[in-house]
Amino acid sequence: MNIKLIVVGKLKEKYLKQGISEYAKRLSKFCKLNIIEVADEKAPEKLSAAQMEQVKQTEGIRILDKIKDREYVFALAILGQERSSEEFAKEISELTTYGHSDLTFVIGGSLGLSSAVLKRANTQISFGRFTLPHQLMRLVLVEQIYRSFMINSGSPYHK
Repeated sequence: MNIKLIVVGKLKEKYLKQGISEYAKRLSKFCKLNIIEVADEKAPEKLSAAQMEQVKQTEGIRILDKIKDREYVFALAILGQERSSEEFAKEISELTTYGHSDLTFVIGGSLGLSSAVLKRANTQISFGRFTLPHQLMRLVLVEQIYRSFMINSGSPYHK
């Protein structure tokens, strides 16, 4: 199984890199994890709605360029569907059972994802209505992916 994270921007914080690295190591016995960073657009504090849309569209083109047709895509979006860890684990298990061995998760930049990326996604997933830094979201997502594999394997990690 292949799991790809497409993320906007570079990860700078050492503690986040260490956490992601730890979960990536743990995940290596379950899947091949690939994290692809695409460049973020410079976005000054005060942008018009049209300028914000342009930033999202430019980042969206970069994201879509990294997605292949056969990939099942989860877009992380605040208005996406919330799932429990158990529901997420079941969803991953069912996807792999029914032939989806390439799962892709997309985390947008500070302004979110373009409508084109949201349209390409097979599903939108939300981790709640909190706003989290997208760099921190990477760590949360990788931990939840690991947790889903542990749930599916019957491990006590989840408790």
